[in-house]
Amino acid sequence: MNTVRGTAADLDDHPVLTTGARLGYAASGVLHLVLGWLAVSLAWGTGSSGEAADQSGALEQLGSTPVGAVLLWVIVVGFALLTLWQVATAVATGETKDRLKSVGKAVTYLVLTGLAAQAATGQGSGGGGGGDEQTASLTARVMEHPLGQVAVGLVGVGVVVVGGYHVVKGWRRKFLADLRENPGRGVTVAGRVGYVAKGVALGIVGALFVVAAVQNDPEEAKGLDGALRSLLELPLGTALLTAVGLGIAAYGVYSFGRARYARV
Repeated sequence: MNTVRGTAADLDDHPVLTTGARLGYAASGVLHLVLGWLAVSLAWGTGSSGEAADQSGALEQLGSTPVGAVLLWVIVVGFALLTLWQVATAVATGETKDRLKSVGKAVTYLVLTGLAAQAATGQGSGGGGGGDEQTASLTARVMEHPLGQVAVGLVGVGVVVVGGYHVVKGWRRKFLADLRENPGRGVTVAGRVGYVAKGVALGIVGALFVVAAVQNDPEEAKGLDGALRSLLELPLGTALLTAVGLGIAAYGVYSFGRARYARV
């Protein structure tokens, strides 16, 4: 076991993976900037009706331009290397809490790697709410099993908790602990606003899963696109969605700062 951890620690500090991790954080910055733009476009009705305001939609939108199509492959490499770095960190660390956090992040970046690869090869969902349809379909299959309704509710509660964690992390500026030095006021403000906005979006996604479980209706379960669209149904919905969209874009700005100052 010590040999495995030692090898992982060497990989964790390897220049290829540390540079790749920074590239991955920059890729996250690009993704969140486009996602924020899609959310604001959705709020004001200026985007295409087929555009999904989620990670898949942002990647497909990016790939629709010649420069973006090339950039997508850079994003694939960045997310892939960031995934490997998180795996190496998970194996090398001795703290269970830190290991679980690294594993969770590795899974997240692995999914993003897959989505970016699909968009780069032209195999994306094609918009049109595909992500929400897949979410509802998966939720329906889970609910067919014994205690499936409970499982969906627990997933929703878990996502709400993660969203709350993001809000607290942003509001109390705990994200600065992820950086090797103070990145300056601009990046700090962007990180604070960005984490809060992401937390709000995740909280809505989780709440929709809880509603789906309580009402035993898988169609109520939505991904990020559905969660953002649900804001438009609220009073001052356009303003709320605009604020969240700008906040998500702010997280993108923070991600570029993280690419430079991250502890890797």
